[in-house]
This record gives sequence, C-alpha cells and structure tokens, in this order.
Amino acid sequence: MPRPISVTISVSALAHNLAVVRQHLHQAAASASAADGTQWAPPAIWAVIKAHSYGHGTPQGVQGFAQADGLAMLDLAEALECRESGFSRPILLLEGFFEPGDLELAEQYRLTSVVHCREQLDMLARARPARALDVFVKLNSGMNRLGFAPDAYGAAHARALELQQQGILGSVGRMTHFANADAPGGVARQLEVFERVTGGLPGPVSISNSAATLRYPEIALARPGTESWVRPGICLYGASPFADADAASFGLKPAMSLRSRIIATQQLRAGDAVGYGSLYTADAPTRIGVVACGYADGYPRHAGTGTPIVVGGIRTRVLGRVSMDMLAVDLTPVPDAGIGTPVSLWGADGPSVDEVAQAAGTIGYELLCALATRVPVRTTA
Repeated sequence: MPRPISVTISVSALAHNLAVVRQHLHQAAASASAADGTQWAPPAIWAVIKAHSYGHGTPQGVQGFAQADGLAMLDLAEALECRESGFSRPILLLEGFFEPGDLELAEQYRLTSVVHCREQLDMLARARPARALDVFVKLNSGMNRLGFAPDAYGAAHARALELQQQGILGSVGRMTHFANADAPGGVARQLEVFERVTGGLPGPVSISNSAATLRYPEIALARPGTESWVRPGICLYGASPFADADAASFGLKPAMSLRSRIIATQQLRAGDAVGYGSLYTADAPTRIGVVACGYADGYPRHAGTGTPIVVGGIRTRVLGRVSMDMLAVDLTPVPDAGIGTPVSLWGADGPSVDEVAQAAGTIGYELLCALATRVPVRTTA
C-alpha cells in the first residue's frame, strides 16, 4: 500500500477563479463607464502559470485556464508545452529571451516576449525572423528588478519601434510590475511614473499583478481603441496576495488540497515532549496523532505548535517540530480519531494555504510551489 499522502488539483476551481477575476474586471469597467460616460472596457487576462502553474502542474493550468485570453510564464520549455497541448492564444515570456537561439523558438511557437534590457534589443536587431515578434517593453518604475530605467525607457521604446518598422517586431507594448500593490503604499507612486514615462506611446499596456487586479481594477481598464492586459497569478489558484484579506472574501476557491492520514497515536503524560528538539511539552495528559507528512513532502518545517490542521473534519493544531516525513497533531478536539483518520493539511476541506504559511512565517506562494515530487498528484475536473 502506498504512503497515505496525496494532493488533489481541482481544474474546476482554477476555471472558477479565472471567472471570478474576469467578473471583477467587468464590474469595474461597468462602474467606471457609468461614472464618467466613457465606454471603458475590461482588460484581457494573461493567466500566469509560471513555476509549473505555482506547483499545480502546467497541464492542469492549461486546462483550468482554457478560457484565459493568454498565458504568461518564465520558462521557454513550459511555453512550448502549452503550445503543443493545443493552446492557441497569446503566450507571454515574462523574463523574455536569454540568447539568440530563443528567438527562433519564439517565432516558431508564436510567443510574445518581454524586453527589459539593451542586450535583448541588440539580439533582436541581429535577428531576421520570417514572422514579426510581438513584445512588451518593460519599464522599471521603482521595483528595481527588470526593466529600463525611466530616463532610458524612451530611447529603448523608440528603438523597438524602429525594429517594428524593419519588420522584426510586430506589436510593441508597454508594461511594468508593482512592488507594493498588496501593501499600504499601494500602486500610486509607480503608476505615476509609468504614466509620466509611457503616456502617449502607442501599443498595448500591461501593468497589474494579482494584488493590483483585485484591489485596483480601475487602473487597467482600456479606453475605446486601446488594448490593456492584466497578469493575475496567485489569486487564480485560490490563495490571497494580501495579509489583510483572505481568498474566500473575493469568492476564490483553493485549487490544491494536500491530504494525508494518521499513521500512529501516542498518549502523552504531563511533562512529555514531542519530536526533535522537544519543542512542545504537554502540560496535561494529551493524546496525539502522527501524520504521514513532513518537510520532504513540501510542508513547511517552521510550521510550529498551533499551526491549523483538520483531522477527521475537525480543526485542531500541529504540535512541536515538523520532521522530514511526519508531524504531530493534537487529538484533544478529535477523541475518536485513530490510525487511518483523514487529515487535511491545506485546501478545500482544511485550513487555507495562507493560514499555514502565516503560521510558518512565509507566504502561500512558497508552499504551493514547494510541493515535493514524491507526493502523488490527482487531478479532478
């Protein structure tokens, strides 16, 4: 019998979350149109499926986001996998290309690329594609990762337009990435930089990640005759980009559910400790369960005593230090639990991945992406 741990990926939850985000954007467009009489249009959606769909699997992401206007990712191999699986809409390479040979594949598979540095423009200038390549020229509006500095952006964009005139480039868009859309500082400062530097330039625009899409949908709306895109990621998987708002408050559903079972029980006396480091000591007689899940499965080692977990449908807590292959849970609220009782570590019938991440001092993104390959995956419609 295999070890009793598995993860379930719900394709219907992925599709549901995409529909929720789309409806959110449509409502923002309707409200803005009613407010000022302009016929605002909702932006198109790049569904971000980088890191193998945030740990959910590239095929699952392609299937769940089949109705997205496009897909966005980092890895060229993932982009080719999407094309070969039949996805025909636009695909965006978020870090662009890395060497001249990548441009041949971008042309062959009709990939759109971010251009964020002079070296990429140089590679494009030497290219001779049979079909013009679509690009988004990225502005570093303050995050200081990728993108042209504000004082260099105009020249970079102008050079891209020259390459467009030469038939090397097709559509030339503008984009940036927000550092604090999930924080009190918000997007105002970076948005001002973006509008000041790129305002009036031609081409489509893409500016909003999950947090900006959910909290500031109005900034990505398209005026008549213009094209705008958003790039939601984590929210499409049913996790929240915010510390002060959970995914359920937006109507989002978790797409990943990590489950296991109790494989042993122990009866602690007052003063008995649990696990490596004896980080938890019972102050009264306590019955515990040992669950077949540990940090080698992707569960966070630093999720200590008090981390929420669901045993037999009842919420309880993790006790002590998480081991490589096991963790301990408090069975006080679940007196009937024993060997074989189901355990939900996060997901549809357990705590949210964000709750577990918060207890471990990290974010849900990390836990979803860190799921170990040894955990069997089941995909449901």
